Amino acid sequence: MYLSTLAFYHRAMRQASAKPETRSARSQPTPLAVPPHAFFVVSAVFHYLGPAFAVLLFAEVSVLGVAWLRIASAALVFACWRRPWRQVAGWSTRQQRDLIGLGIVLGAMNVCFYLAIARLPLGTVGAIEFLGPIVLAAAGVRSARNAGSLGLAIVGVGLLTNVRIEGEPLGFVFAFANCILFMLYILLGHRVAQDGGGAGIDRLGAAMLVALVVVMPIGILDAAPAIGRPELLLAGIGVGICSSVIPYVCDQLAMARLPRSTFALLLALLPATAVAVGVLILRQVPSSIEAGAVTLIVMAVAMHQSTRADDGTQPRTARTAEERHDGERAAS
Repeated sequence: MYLSTLAFYHRAMRQASAKPETRSARSQPTPLAVPPHAFFVVSAVFHYLGPAFAVLLFAEVSVLGVAWLRIASAALVFACWRRPWRQVAGWSTRQQRDLIGLGIVLGAMNVCFYLAIARLPLGTVGAIEFLGPIVLAAAGVRSARNAGSLGLAIVGVGLLTNVRIEGEPLGFVFAFANCILFMLYILLGHRVAQDGGGAGIDRLGAAMLVALVVVMPIGILDAAPAIGRPELLLAGIGVGICSSVIPYVCDQLAMARLPRSTFALLLALLPATAVAVGVLILRQVPSSIEAGAVTLIVMAVAMHQSTRADDGTQPRTARTAEERHDGERAAS
């Protein structure tokens, strides 16, 4: 499953980043063969593979050190792959401001998440984190059908997470901070993705470098035990790729083609995916309640209907500088 998923991801990325060769191709863009929901599923799967590598680190590296290794390894991958600094000069002031904001959010969000799960049960942190997407999905409700879809998703996630309010008070501070930052990630991520998936990935790479600057003074000393330990460094790279490279890239490709509220509702698939991964990889058979909760979430996603006026954030198709110039001349 892992190799086939990577092969699918590679083909999709080639499609997303390919440059049109002729004006006719630019004027009539061919949509991606891969549906945007598929990118989200890939993101959800890798979202839960990353913690498997993190488990190898927690015995030797502190929470902040793991957060730094995650961001640093992801930033290194983006730097070698996209070299985003080459495009910064061509971005508008608003785009540069958005990517700086996204970088600050990514850095702070990862730190708060790890500090929260060090003090609270993971299910509690996950449920609090989902409150943000619920707010964004609710803001895009424009019909009784979508309201019912949102209700099913909330019930399903509630049954899956089985939240128990227990843990250190400081843990709740970090958990709710992570929730707010996750909302900002969705908002800024959509703004970054509005010119198309390929351009959004370049800006995501630049944002990840900003995130590294943010977390550098916070976690670099805590990550010191991993220096000189190849097995720990490889685990850190695994965390970065599985938790911050593949999921965030897939998010960009999905955000470029989905309204914000639809993307927020799809986040309900995350806990359902965790159950699926447990069945396929860990042979953990879900209970009847968990199976029913997954069914409700799948029904909610299938029931939701996106519209162009869903929430005022329907992403735009990427255009070249030449096309934008032609459009401005035609308008004048």
